Amino acid sequence: MKIGILGTGMMANLVMETIKKLDFSYVTVLGRRESEDKVKALCRENGLDGYFLDYDQMLDSDVDTIYVALPNHLHYEFTRRALTRGKHVIIEKPATANAEQFKDLVRTARIKGVMLFEAMNIHYLPAYQALKEQLWRIGNPKIVSFNYSQYSSRYDAFRDGQILPAFDPMKAGGALMDLNVYNIHAIVGLFGKPWEVKYEANMERGIDTSGVLTLDYGDFKAVAIGAKDCKAPVRCTIQGTNGCFVVPKPMSQMEGYELQFNNGETVGYKVENPENRLYYEFAEFQRIIQENDWEKEKELLGISGIVSEILEEARIQNGIFTRFPLMLPVAF
Repeated sequence: MKIGILGTGMMANLVMETIKKLDFSYVTVLGRRESEDKVKALCRENGLDGYFLDYDQMLDSDVDTIYVALPNHLHYEFTRRALTRGKHVIIEKPATANAEQFKDLVRTARIKGVMLFEAMNIHYLPAYQALKEQLWRIGNPKIVSFNYSQYSSRYDAFRDGQILPAFDPMKAGGALMDLNVYNIHAIVGLFGKPWEVKYEANMERGIDTSGVLTLDYGDFKAVAIGAKDCKAPVRCTIQGTNGCFVVPKPMSQMEGYELQFNNGETVGYKVENPENRLYYEFAEFQRIIQENDWEKEKELLGISGIVSEILEEARIQNGIFTRFPLMLPVAF
């Protein structure tokens, strides 16, 4: 695979570190002209094969897969341009700013005969997959509670009047899109589409700085908590009629869990010497593309589609701006 990375931020750097262990024949990065020295240093530090300062030049190259690690509001435009040029695309979470954009990307990928993925590492973590296989052991699920609360340094700037993308409703920001999206993916990956969702958010200047999302599955309820304006010790639980699963950290970082039965028996699962948490998803993206596993790609897109609808519905309930057009002006 030959991959082109868009962006030079935290996620892009994590991916550069991750794919050193994978068989990518060519890795390049797109950066800003005014930051060319930084891009050059990034290439040296990570052993990249080169860099581009112009997106069209990257798309004209023999790069076959584009990884979009740009701010949320830019995901759609840059992804669509890559798809129309016949490139496979991996988009950082959340895939798009609204459900309409996501559906359009899926249609475009199908027309062009290329693959599309949302980079959501949870679905590929060995511990999550093991939990999914063992889910039946707790009996009928009753209460699911996932929490990802992480105080953001950008919240301090937000309170001082500086609105960065992470808290900008016009740039698809907010706690739901940044942190709670992990909880929602984890829940949908385990249980599918809920009957109904309700989002009760703490709103400041048009954006959710924290909130509680309830997902109604009829016979059981799920709660997804995401916060950028406060923090607490985090653990995630799945309670059933026979026992419960306990994950002592956010689902996106899980390396194991404890299965506690009602009769007092306890069973533990832990991944020894785990890889970087992004390693497993990029290894699977590579496999799916190389083996033309369209069924798996369709399955993953199905989860992302449900999540995009949940995110949009939750934000609409709280009056958060969601009506991003299908074609956005490019500003990178």
